[in-house]
Amino acid sequence: MTTTQTEPTQPLGSATPYAGIGLGVATISAAAILIRLAQASTSSLVIAAWRLTIATVILTPVVMITRRKELKHLSRRDWFMLILSGCFLTIHFAAWISSLAYTTVAAAVVLVSTNPIFVALASHFVFHEKLTRNVIIGLVTAIGGSVLIGLGDIGNGAHQLLGDLLALTGGVAGAAYLIIGARMRPKMSLLTYIYPVYGTAAVLLMGVVLLVGLPVMPGEPAAWVWLLLMALGPQIVGHSMVNWSLKYLSATFVTIAILGEPIGSSILAWWLLDEKPTPMTILGGVLILGGIALASLAGKRRGSSAR
Repeated sequence: MTTTQTEPTQPLGSATPYAGIGLGVATISAAAILIRLAQASTSSLVIAAWRLTIATVILTPVVMITRRKELKHLSRRDWFMLILSGCFLTIHFAAWISSLAYTTVAAAVVLVSTNPIFVALASHFVFHEKLTRNVIIGLVTAIGGSVLIGLGDIGNGAHQLLGDLLALTGGVAGAAYLIIGARMRPKMSLLTYIYPVYGTAAVLLMGVVLLVGLPVMPGEPAAWVWLLLMALGPQIVGHSMVNWSLKYLSATFVTIAILGEPIGSSILAWWLLDEKPTPMTILGGVLILGGIALASLAGKRRGSSAR
């Protein structure tokens, strides 16, 4: 029999966690725009590496002052899971940020937001949870939407299809990152969780940059502005608020809330970058978001009835 985790008492009133996830999603929505601006003067992997590195450096003094004892008391298994989460975050950012160099913002953010599909599949094949009919319908619908976006990009060259594939890879890795976060956050504070995870990703991404021989430093001073904004906004505020909410809201609800990112990013890209979504991208995006919402809500109803 599958057990479900009861949500802990929500702090500072029941509306606070919902406001937190709303702030997180709104902030993350700006990431694609900042990445596209930074790509004008440096490579995608360098952007990913510095985004996590700057965030880790900013967090270091706060963590060392307030969370050093908690970090020391983590078990070996805890450290293994934190490092594993950082590895998946590395893949997520390396793939997704790279995808923005090949495909549109709208296609990239919609496809990377397919992580609930892979959460559901992992729950079935890894954790042996039964998929309900509505979940299966939702997954098929979302997969159909992904295919539509890919078909719409065929005429735009292989590079755009590569971008779509990279965004999907980012979605898979993002799912693993969220699954681990949902299991680790209830047992430790936010800073104790995110600091090793962000730090692991920063070290790995910098290692990849050095390994492939890319210039470590961005070519133009303006790039540092975009990188700093990325670290402070989408990373420290955005991702951290999502991770914070995992302690107080179900992973199912959090993944549904994250579906707001493609909408916000697409609107910003249309407004700031003049990237108007194609009809196929819009239709595929609607199918993906609708299918994921159907699957996620079905899973939430099942979890509620089990409590």
